[in-house]
Amino acid sequence: MGRDIPNNVSDGRIVGGRYEIKYLISESQAAAIAQFIRPYVRLDRYCQLQPGGFYPIVSLYLDSEDLYLCRQSLEGQKNRFKLRIRSYSDERDYPCFFEIKRRTNMAIIKDRARVLPEKGAQLISGRLSLPQLNDSERQSLEQFLFYMTSLNAKPIVKTRYWRRAFESILDNRVRITLDHHLSYNVTSGFQIGLDGQVWHRLPLNGVVLEIKFTGCYPAWLGRMVKCFGLRQQSVSKYVYSIKRACLLGLLRLHETSVRR
Repeated sequence: MGRDIPNNVSDGRIVGGRYEIKYLISESQAAAIAQFIRPYVRLDRYCQLQPGGFYPIVSLYLDSEDLYLCRQSLEGQKNRFKLRIRSYSDERDYPCFFEIKRRTNMAIIKDRARVLPEKGAQLISGRLSLPQLNDSERQSLEQFLFYMTSLNAKPIVKTRYWRRAFESILDNRVRITLDHHLSYNVTSGFQIGLDGQVWHRLPLNGVVLEIKFTGCYPAWLGRMVKCFGLRQQSVSKYVYSIKRACLLGLLRLHETSVRR
């Protein structure tokens, strides 16, 4: 299928490349892993600000009518990307983040730009010009809007979960996240609040563990993977949500494309 979207992930502004490995684990494994990694990492500063040590994340995913971006993931395309708008708070003055998450082979590159929620809906509907941003964020937002327009992408689904995140004690080369209580909400609008809508739990029966690192893979991570018998797998929250929504009849957009 022809698209006016460049597949080369070097297009656009690169804010940082990393490797990302995912696992689906049990709640008991998540608790044990959090203890195992204590000598090497600490809770990140956002978790430290929360009473329970978790912070919420809501991501609004945009896609074409035929779910082109979702199918790129299902087909295992090595060079692919997602368009999402991410929020961490319902406060009106807290920004949301327009993000392009690109993958090339195993490497992840993420571009993002901060936008106030009240302006987000106007941006994706074309009723607002670009807000005042620094050069790098402006380039990221321009790239996001270009992809969105080229695909005729619209809001499709939101995901929500609670994250416990750890970062390296010595540097920022390693980041480990544990995502709990995943749910989704089918939507066609720009509402990215944490509450106030009907959320459906994703029956993943576990916690999504993500290991993110740059440079060399630390030996202690290898010991952790071996100790807990972890098996790497693809765990796309967006794809899982789309497949579940189609299965339940909540979404009827080219369902045969997502039932593989």
